[in-house]
Amino acid sequence: MSALRPRILVIDDEPQIHRFLAPALDAAGYDPLRADGGQEGLRGIALWSPDAVVLDLGLPDMDGKEVLEKARAFYDGPILILSARDREIEKIEALDRGANDYVEKPFGVGELLARLRVALRQKAATQAPVGPIRAGAVELDLDKRLVTRDGAVVKVSPREYEVLARLAMGRGKVLTHKELLTSVWGPAHMHDTQYLRVFVGQLRQKLEADPAHPKILLTEPGVGYRFIGD
Repeated sequence: MSALRPRILVIDDEPQIHRFLAPALDAAGYDPLRADGGQEGLRGIALWSPDAVVLDLGLPDMDGKEVLEKARAFYDGPILILSARDREIEKIEALDRGANDYVEKPFGVGELLARLRVALRQKAATQAPVGPIRAGAVELDLDKRLVTRDGAVVKVSPREYEVLARLAMGRGKVLTHKELLTSVWGPAHMHDTQYLRVFVGQLRQKLEADPAHPKILLTEPGVGYRFIGD
């Protein structure tokens, strides 16, 4: 992040979005930047190197997913999608193309700021030395491939560990079914979502205080899962 206030570039063609988001971001300690279209947004990312980007999908000059794809060719900071498109396929495509998170319009500014904080923490965590990842009583030591709960070793299968490790390394980012299946089982199994349901269910039984109401391994319906750590 920048040495001064983190810079947040909002790429959206709706003036009212900028009118209420700019003061909210400013009050939260960020430096808001504005772009009204896709081409202007890409120039802004290249020029300002913002700490994070909030990107609308419905832009007047190009689709937001195209902006996302072009931005990912040279920008590795967090990109949060902001869109009125509520179809699951839109979310999945955006996440598969490199978005960190997805917030639907209409939205609460508190939710957007919370997701922004998570994305910025995730980026900072990837730049810091990797240490044990904690979530309440659960600790995952990536170096030792060891999972503990309340200090006691939890026996997990190699496949369970791979699912857990990939979610934990996301540090709050939602990982799509396709991402998880491809990375753990291989491309041939990218549509076998039942595998994930089984293994996530097994992990919840071993790690969650109340598996029926998980606090660590959360489901994003129709999209994927996310790991909520300390």
